[in-house]
Formats: sequence, C-alpha cells, structure tokens
Amino acid sequence: MRAALLYSAAGSLLLSALTAAPAAEGRDGTAEMRGTAVAAARARAAGVAFGPCPDAQDLPGSMRCGTVKVPLDYARPDGRQIELTVSRARATRKDPHGAREVLRQGSLVYNPGGPGATGLYFPLIGLLPEWKRIAAAYDLVGYAPRGVAPSAPLSCKDPKQFFKGPTQAPTHPTEAYKKQRRAQAEAYARGCAERTGDALRHYHSLNNARDLDVLRAALGEERLTFLGSSYGTYFGALYATLFPSHVRRMVFDSVVDPDPEGIWYRNNLAQSAAFEHRWRDFREWIARHHGVYGLGRTAREVLRSYERASARLAAEPAGGKVGPGQLQGAFLQAGYYDDQWPHRARALSAYLKGDPRPLIEQAEQHPEAAVEAENSRAVYVAVECNDAPWPTDWEVWDRDNTRLARVAPFETWDNVWTNLPCASWPAPRQRPLDVGAGPGELPPTLILAAERDAATPYRGALELHRRLAGSVLVTERAAGAHGLAGGPNACVNGHLEAYLLDGRLPGRRAECAPHAEPKPPAPDGAGASLG
Repeated sequence: MRAALLYSAAGSLLLSALTAAPAAEGRDGTAEMRGTAVAAARARAAGVAFGPCPDAQDLPGSMRCGTVKVPLDYARPDGRQIELTVSRARATRKDPHGAREVLRQGSLVYNPGGPGATGLYFPLIGLLPEWKRIAAAYDLVGYAPRGVAPSAPLSCKDPKQFFKGPTQAPTHPTEAYKKQRRAQAEAYARGCAERTGDALRHYHSLNNARDLDVLRAALGEERLTFLGSSYGTYFGALYATLFPSHVRRMVFDSVVDPDPEGIWYRNNLAQSAAFEHRWRDFREWIARHHGVYGLGRTAREVLRSYERASARLAAEPAGGKVGPGQLQGAFLQAGYYDDQWPHRARALSAYLKGDPRPLIEQAEQHPEAAVEAENSRAVYVAVECNDAPWPTDWEVWDRDNTRLARVAPFETWDNVWTNLPCASWPAPRQRPLDVGAGPGELPPTLILAAERDAATPYRGALELHRRLAGSVLVTERAAGAHGLAGGPNACVNGHLEAYLLDGRLPGRRAECAPHAEPKPPAPDGAGASLG
C-alpha cells in the first residue's frame, strides 16, 4: 500500500512546484510543464511504499519493490493515472576495501535502454565486485518505464503469434518479399492502435523524461543522479534539457545521437552502417582463431562459411526451429557484446560440422518468452514511431536501404522490418526536442562511449558532448562493446566511480585503452578445415 497522502503538505508542495515550473521545464509545452509539476508534487507527498517484489522468491531480500503513479497525459494531470513499478536495494554503507562506514549519497536511478527494456533487476548489480563501492554509497533504483510490463504494459499482437520461426533473412530481398513484410508492418501498426486505443499517443520519450522527474520526487530526491545506457541516454538528455536544475549527476553510457534531424529514421540508417563494421570486426577475430573454429583464415572466408550455414538453414531449419532469421539474430547480438564471440563462433563451427545443438541452443526462440518479447517490441515501436516524423512513402525506405544494403547488407533490411510500422503509424507524432544545455545551466555530466559501438555509433557521443556544456567524454578506443559502465575496462570504471562517488571528472575528454579481446577455448580438434 502507498503511504498516506498528507493534504496540507501536498498543497504546499504543489504550490511551490507550480511557482517554480517555468524555470524547471521552460523548453516544454506549458500544459505538460505544469502537469509534470503537479504529478511530481503528489509523488513527493506519497513517496514509494516499498515491499516484497512480485517474484520475491527468486530475488535477494535486499531488493524491494513499489509503485509510482504518473499521468498518462501530462497535459491532463488529473486524468487517467498509470503505475510504474520501481525496485530498490538500499545503500549497503559498507566499504568493500575497509571497515569504515560509507556516507550514503542518495538514489542512483538506472535505465538500460531499448526502448522497451526493463531496469527492474538493476539493484541486483550491487552484488557484483565491480559495483560494490557504488552500491555502498547509493540506493540502487531500477524501474519498468511506461509500457514495459508491469508498468501499464503495451501489446500490439497476440504473443502466441509473435515467434513465427523459422524465418528467412534475405540481405537483398525480392519485391515479393518486400510486399509481404510491408503488409506485416501495417498489420502490426494497426494492432498497436486496436489494442491500446487513444492512449497509444502518450508512450514516447518526452513522457519518459517527465516520468523520470516524478520518480525523482517520489524517491525524495531534490536532484537526480541517473545512469542511462543506450536509449536511456536519449531520454536522459531530454531530462537534462527540460529539468537542468533537477540534475545532480548524470552518466550517459553508449550514446544515442540526439540531433533532432536523426530521430529516428536516420539514426537507424547510421546504426545499420555501423553494424557492418562491427560484423567485420567479429569475422576478423574468428579468422585470427581459424585453428580453433576452422571457419576461414580471412574475414571474407568466414563470411562464406556464415553464408553457407544460412543457405543450409534456409533449405532445412536446424531442429525445425532455427532458420536464417534466427541465425542472423544470434550473430547480431554478438555485434553488441564481444564476450559472445567465442560462443557464436563455436556454434557456427559445430553446425557446419554436423552438430546443430549449440546453434539451436543459442538461436532458437522460446515460446515461454514470447509475452515479454512482444511487450518489448511493442514499446520499442510505439516510442520510436511516436517520437518523430517518419517517411510515409515506401519508395523512400526502399531507395535509402537498397543503396545502403549494397555496402552494409548484414543488418540493413532487418532494421527496416523492425521500424517499418512507423511508416503507417496511426498516432500523432511528437517533434524531437533540440537537446542542449549552455554553460552553467547543467552540472558537469559524464559520457562513456566505445569507438566502434555499432548499436549507438560513436558520433552520437560526440554530438551529445557538443550539446551539453560542461560534459566530459570518456572514450574506449578501438573497442565496440555496447554498455561500458561496470564492464571489463578498469579505466572506464575508474572514471565512473570517481564521478559518482566524488564528483571528480577528467579533462574535457579522456581516453581508455580497449579492454582485452575475448579468448576462444583451447583447440580440441574441432578446428579442422571445413573445406
């Protein structure tokens, strides 16, 4: 149950919030500005009644859950409310390297990105050695953003129909295949509207930023300490633009390019191009370990092995479950995280040698995960389609992506099919905010980026650094992992800890050497030539 609302305190907070609102959110619409102030005042008065988490039997007792009410529509703060589910692990106050008690610094709120990902399990990260110093000083707070189950979850189709494997993944699709996928995208967009109704228009990044301010207030924080990864950097940047005086410290990890002209159509074109480079990095790594995997001594030879496997799967899916689409999806994930490289390479090698089991294990889609996967997909589509104008003429999509696929075939068309519902989206579009903060408007912020990140290309970090005066950019050179905070690079983690724990930042820019490449297992005879 929620804490009781004290009406006298609420009235005082509400009056103060409304008086201060124009300065706090001067770049937002007036109605939404005032609505956010109203919602934040109510949330501060109510607080969060933390108790056992819904699936507490699977979670450590240190993690607790609660809910925060936010308006569906900030222009109508007295209208329909939705609940965001929040999780928290209290600061341990224990110095992992000594006996002294650590001073608590408040809440560290985290968002993992997506759109469509949940941060509910983030507080568990404090159990890892890399996070113990931060967990000693901060309450670690995660939450499920609006639309992400269990926070007013979205759905655009029957989850039982979501996984339809095995699927194809043509890098140069025929006109007939394009027509089929266009029809599927239009049906998905219609399903979003039919299942959600008029509420669909309210699931977008500006509301995610407003929700974050209400959450801040509910936690009792005057100023927000926030760590956003991937898409979390985008609405984190919106927050910094809308609520600069509410910011204490912000970490932007693996940065979405915030240029309004790129949100989201052009950003996705840039992502497809970047994945081609990362796909080559992966193939070159496999080639350097030909003695282990036997997939080729050059990146081109490895590509031929991959294409041979894809053609074989098209003719006969592995286990009746894994076709070219599932193969591509598994190897796309390896473009995000290089610690997956040894496992993916082993699976491909084993499959071409007659053992499909590792590939099936890594690439098959599990029906029991369909509800979560469809929810995540629905939120992704709703947010990106609502956030900005998209081309509505198929000829624009076809022209741009046919051209791009000539030089970047690996992800280009898969990215099109993911985003194509936006071409026929039934809800009104937002106009992307011109993200930025001038000198003195915002406390110093920290940006973390890998030079060869494919999911959020490096130029996005440079753009955000340019737009946020006083920000500091830490670059992991010659590396491409997506999500650096608390990862394998001690240099990056040192900058993260210095900032969050002491407010210390390096110069305007800093560089870290790349983390060590993953190592394949020792040769065991499985690396004989595949011919």
